[in-house]
Amino acid sequence: MWIGIDDTDSAAGMCTTYIGAVLVRRLQREGIPVADARLVRLNPNVIHKTRGNAAVCIEAGGDVATAFRLACACVEEFAEFEAADTNPGVVATGVQPLPDFYHAALRDFCSIEEAIEVLDSIEALYRGYKNQRGLIGATAAVASEFPDRTYELLAYRKEAAWGSRREVDRESLFCADEMTYPHTWDTVDREGDVVVSVPGTPDPVLFGIRGESPGWVREARSYIRSEEPACEQVYTTNQGTDAHLMVGTAGMLLEGRSYLLRGTVAALPATGPGGHVSFLLTEGGAEVRCMAYEPTKGFRKVVRALIPGDVVVVAGSYKGGSLNLEKLGISRLTDAVRTRPPICPACDRRMTSAGTGKGYKCRVCGARAREPDIERRERSIRPGWYEVPPSARRHLARPLVRGIPAWQQALCE
Repeated sequence: MWIGIDDTDSAAGMCTTYIGAVLVRRLQREGIPVADARLVRLNPNVIHKTRGNAAVCIEAGGDVATAFRLACACVEEFAEFEAADTNPGVVATGVQPLPDFYHAALRDFCSIEEAIEVLDSIEALYRGYKNQRGLIGATAAVASEFPDRTYELLAYRKEAAWGSRREVDRESLFCADEMTYPHTWDTVDREGDVVVSVPGTPDPVLFGIRGESPGWVREARSYIRSEEPACEQVYTTNQGTDAHLMVGTAGMLLEGRSYLLRGTVAALPATGPGGHVSFLLTEGGAEVRCMAYEPTKGFRKVVRALIPGDVVVVAGSYKGGSLNLEKLGISRLTDAVRTRPPICPACDRRMTSAGTGKGYKCRVCGARAREPDIERRERSIRPGWYEVPPSARRHLARPLVRGIPAWQQALCE
């Protein structure tokens, strides 16, 4: 059976994954064996999300009605019901829905009515609280499939410590990263010298370690020194997989969806207020504005180094008429040239223009020349892939350390 939970947290606290971890333990105490616990990231552009738009799915064996009762009890005990935008949903089913609804919730938008239609079609047990919006994520969670998967070990704080300053040794996190990277990632941001894996929000999470296998995240965890956690849970996830991206075309992008598209840089990048960098990408006569926001830090240097004529592949979410960059693939660089009047061979002074279409003339001796001096400048970037730093990376964005999928590389070649 599959048990889905979503929308239990708020900006003031709680985390749906914590409720999932508690439920895993309560199911096991009831003699219900748990086969897998999944952390399911959905469309990062949904306006109703609290933080990372995550739902939880627990795959287990046993009685569906018992599991549903335990799941509802966990939600009713821990969810932030007093928060206006918290609307939990719980699903339990012995028949897994087709993954279509998961893909729609991952890359598009779904309605509560669509979720209920899916649940009724498989005779699932479900309960939506308040306006029932959490049924969307809970349904997507039980319908999820992960052809590509990663793992996250989440350590949770004891309830008495919620909301207080977290006690996690900073140097031990850098040590964990050093000892396990590239098999784990996003524990710290070395370029920015900041910790990424310890949240600053008032929820039960103490820290989270992401990696390629349960063994590697546990290995990284062994180096971390912290306050004593209440419990720890390893989740199978779709984080770091680019599962949210679709191949797009300039002029055909839809608001709130995430795309990968190829085009040509149409104009020099510009730095605006706040340090945000933008440039126009053209494809097939249509243009799209691409944005590298200030939190992407050094990634903006790569964007600023682009010039008109460069052929690139861009990935990110389309919002407010702009594609907000998550990574950038440079397919082909154009020559960076500087055209200047030639130097007079007799006077060793630079000539001036003799008029449109008339070449150049030396003001001293009157000598003439037809062709300018063309200076080719060295480019500071090379073809290949570039990404935002870990501190600015979205949960679903695939880090380059995991490699470039064939379908993305083909678009860049």
